[in-house]
Amino acid sequence: MIRIAPSLLSANPLHVERDVLACQHAGADILHVDVMDGHFVPPITFGPALVQAIAGITTMPLDVHLMVTNPDHHIPQFAQAGAHWISVHAETCPHLHRTLESIKGHRCTAGVVLNPATPLEYAFEAAGAANFVLLMSVNPGYGGQAFITSFLRRCERLRTWLDAHGFSDVFIEVDGGIKIDNARSAADAGASVLVSGSGLFAGNLAENVAAMRAAVS
Repeated sequence: MIRIAPSLLSANPLHVERDVLACQHAGADILHVDVMDGHFVPPITFGPALVQAIAGITTMPLDVHLMVTNPDHHIPQFAQAGAHWISVHAETCPHLHRTLESIKGHRCTAGVVLNPATPLEYAFEAAGAANFVLLMSVNPGYGGQAFITSFLRRCERLRTWLDAHGFSDVFIEVDGGIKIDNARSAADAGASVLVSGSGLFAGNLAENVAAMRAAVS
């Protein structure tokens, strides 16, 4: 099953509640929350207070993507705020297995994130501790970027490796430049969670979610 995850980064900051409920009514599966600290990536975005508020108005699982330099400090706060999934960048974690186990210890689904130029070997080594791997298909920090096509062969290689080494239950998420016209390619490459910001929020959200689901079904 391919799951569609609208990214809150592309929501209207003055109408977050409206846009969250619109995602739910449109039939989206997951809500993706990009947390940026202004250090690991340039912008500053959301904190635990917003996650807690969103958790109070939606039944969608909250997928919190920590683009921060010290994720271990923030994991307990976001878990307590209502995150269901928490992912951390391999580039920020000196003790990645310990960090992933910490996420699971807070009863959250644990993911490891790789930037487009980060070797897949990081995911290979973390697969035993991770529930999923988030492959970035843009360099993180800003919405609306163009999809990096080398993601496709990276995703195929990762899916093949996971299946061949007993990690078929570890799923792949893709984030960055996902639109209706390339969603099928990402799914065919092995991604089962498609994060999309401007690809869904630009125009009619409900129609875009339906069109993306039709494209991958």
